[in-house]
Amino acid sequence: MATEAKYSIVREVGRGSYGVVYEAIVNQTRSKVAVKRMHCNVPENVELALQEFWALQSIQRQHENVIQLEECILQNGQVFQPISHRYRKSDSHLLLIETCLKGRRCMDPKSACFLWFVMEFCDGGNMNEYLLSRSPDAQLNNSFMRQLSSAVAFLHRNQIVHRDLKSDNILISHRRGSPIVKVADFGLSKVCQGKGNVNQHRFSSACGSNFYMAPEVWEGHYTAKADIFALGIIFWAMVERITFRDRDTEKELLGTYICQGKELIPLGEALLENPNMKLKIPLKSKRSMPDDLCKLLHDMLAFNPKERLDAFQLEVRIRQISYGKKRQRSVS
Repeated sequence: MATEAKYSIVREVGRGSYGVVYEAIVNQTRSKVAVKRMHCNVPENVELALQEFWALQSIQRQHENVIQLEECILQNGQVFQPISHRYRKSDSHLLLIETCLKGRRCMDPKSACFLWFVMEFCDGGNMNEYLLSRSPDAQLNNSFMRQLSSAVAFLHRNQIVHRDLKSDNILISHRRGSPIVKVADFGLSKVCQGKGNVNQHRFSSACGSNFYMAPEVWEGHYTAKADIFALGIIFWAMVERITFRDRDTEKELLGTYICQGKELIPLGEALLENPNMKLKIPLKSKRSMPDDLCKLLHDMLAFNPKERLDAFQLEVRIRQISYGKKRQRSVS
């Protein structure tokens, strides 16, 4: 990838609207990394690349359940220039900021311009594929819910709102045989300026994936609690294995929705149309979900954000639910 051949691309592992992800090898150590390449040919792409860069760079200490950025490299033609390594960055990122603000092509318009994110490699694919390839497991679901709650609380403490939480953006890694979730893909994230409660910051640009968007996101007036609604969708779908088929990719995805005839309506959109709608939780079987988990999901999916849990309350509540916990044997 670079002139010094620091990395060798092995294969493509994923492709989206704004970038391609590869499995690569660090030539010096032979360790695996994931490399995400984002084309910075238009200001819109540059803005997404910068948002991901700022989010990952702003985290002062690493969390086990958040993807780790190893290095960020700016490519202009055949020139590769590191703009960050771990938590050190150069002034080269200012060129990208200028590109984004002025609305021009990055540097030489005739040269290929890319931003390369070198991140830790996750060997288990994304959470959607991982869960759908296995039989339902309450203990595994409980573990994933705890890990994700911890990750989002960590991000919100660090003033980062993800804004695009979904099972496709959660990766799986293995450590000592146990699956570890990693929140990834920060292209739509926002780093809130200043200190204080992240839930006080307001956002107006509606973004994310329809089936995971909170009602207030559809209206364009929302806070960090939109991330909690998205987690509620993920948790509910994960426990009951509720899926839908994505029209664009034809993939089966975990996600809850409302049926209106033959149409599948995103839950957030349906709640916006009918705020008094009572959610039927559980949807499939009462035995699949204890009462305390049902109550938790209702509190995560509340129409009114003021009545919805925040990330810090969720982190506490998720450890108190009985779902997926091993029962203690009584001693006679």
